[in-house]
Amino acid sequence: MSFKIAFIGAGSIGFTRGLLRDVLSVPEFADVEVAFTDMSKTNLGMVTKLCQRDIDENGLKIKIEATTDRREAFKGARYIFSVVRIGGLDAFKMDVDIPLKYGVDQCVGDTLCAGGIMYGQRGIAAMLDFCKDIREVAEPNALLINYANPMAMMTWAANKFGGVRCVGLCHGVQHGHGQLVEVIKLLVNGNKKEGDRGYRPIAKKEVDIVCAGINHQTWYTSVRYDGKDWTDRLLEGFERHPEYSKTEKVRIDMLRRFGYYSTESNGHLSEYLAWYRKRPGEINDWIDLSDWINGETGGYLRVCTEGRNWFETDFPNWLKEPAFVYAEDKRSEEHGSRIIEGLETGRVYRGHFNVVNGTTITNIPSDAIVEVPGYVDHNGINIPRVGDLPMACAAICSQSVSVQRLSVEAAVQGDPTLLRQAMLLDPLVGAVCNPPEVWQMADEMLVAEAKWLPQYAKSVRDAKKRLASGNLIKTKEGYAGAARLHVKTVEEMAKNKADARRNAGEADKAKKAGATK
Repeated sequence: MSFKIAFIGAGSIGFTRGLLRDVLSVPEFADVEVAFTDMSKTNLGMVTKLCQRDIDENGLKIKIEATTDRREAFKGARYIFSVVRIGGLDAFKMDVDIPLKYGVDQCVGDTLCAGGIMYGQRGIAAMLDFCKDIREVAEPNALLINYANPMAMMTWAANKFGGVRCVGLCHGVQHGHGQLVEVIKLLVNGNKKEGDRGYRPIAKKEVDIVCAGINHQTWYTSVRYDGKDWTDRLLEGFERHPEYSKTEKVRIDMLRRFGYYSTESNGHLSEYLAWYRKRPGEINDWIDLSDWINGETGGYLRVCTEGRNWFETDFPNWLKEPAFVYAEDKRSEEHGSRIIEGLETGRVYRGHFNVVNGTTITNIPSDAIVEVPGYVDHNGINIPRVGDLPMACAAICSQSVSVQRLSVEAAVQGDPTLLRQAMLLDPLVGAVCNPPEVWQMADEMLVAEAKWLPQYAKSVRDAKKRLASGNLIKTKEGYAGAARLHVKTVEEMAKNKADARRNAGEADKAKKAGATK
């Protein structure tokens, strides 16, 4: 088979190298064309060199086309992977630090809350440009496979305003699935350990799940093992689990009160809700600092910063390490390559995908992007009807959908009023800030991130005037948050090179966390 796959944001080492390995592990794809594009010539060069070395050592004849001209990369492409971070870590730092001045303490800040909303303003402006290029130069009816956050907003914009077929992909469902397996093992085996007489091992494939909701707020509505649905026993298992009972306090509390386990990690989930991060003195009651994903203030920014610094410093050594092996048993759990494989070969694949809702979940708005089960084969990406979510779970999702809708429309129109309303209606921002604070915070973020927000040029000028007036609300300048940790230097990371390299090389920065087991 011969067709073209393009990667935009290819300078992201974690995503690009792993996804390319997944795709090229499919035997039929030995002759595909591969194009990489990125704004950073340096990052693009490093990742291309590493990936080309992998290709060569696996005996394939593919030569990566690497270019900073994205239209050239998109030309004739049938599939485009988007793994971009618009504004990079410089803008990401502002997404975390500016809201902290107003008491909005985020663990990640890339999906909802003040940080996620601003990330969406930057990302959607770029996404619409990508879509224009895809429409004009890619293969007709090309598929955009979006891994970029804020997942729902970016996928929403591409489908509604970009005129491009787009499916959004995330690994949260797979992570939680692994946790459910561990909990069921505990419930089945009690105090028995692996190797004890009568211990029953349970493989992940033996536990069947159905998830439905919106990205990062998806609910395991069915968890079946050995012919039974274990949903009603999950709370008992999580409360008894020696690790999860400490690291997943928010998720367990949500399970206790809403009846269903959430796909999203403890730290991420805590920032989408109004209850767990609104009082600085209580935040540490709900989180755990053994791993950033459990709730550390600015935790994802920290590990991304450390990973970037390590990769740039240690890169020459990466070329001395063994190349990635392209083989079925080395593929990751990411859905991207499986979707392409299903569409091209007809092999059926079942996963969970982010798509336009329509009538899939009947008590979530039809225009929303929902994360639901789907099947892929020669006939396309096919989404079965889910029906109603449990009422309270749907209410949680619908609240976030309203914020997403306002955010998408704000980004497309460059409308500062819709932007401020999105922030005001965000659950955590609304729990912490009053309306004047939200208006001023939006001004600060617009001005600070102006170079990535072309659609807000006039609004930025107006915001600068207001901020220069001197009549400002007092903020917590220099506030570090309730649970912020030190960003390690390269020298500090060198004390554990294996951990530093894992962090730099993984798309999923929570790979070692309990959420991924």
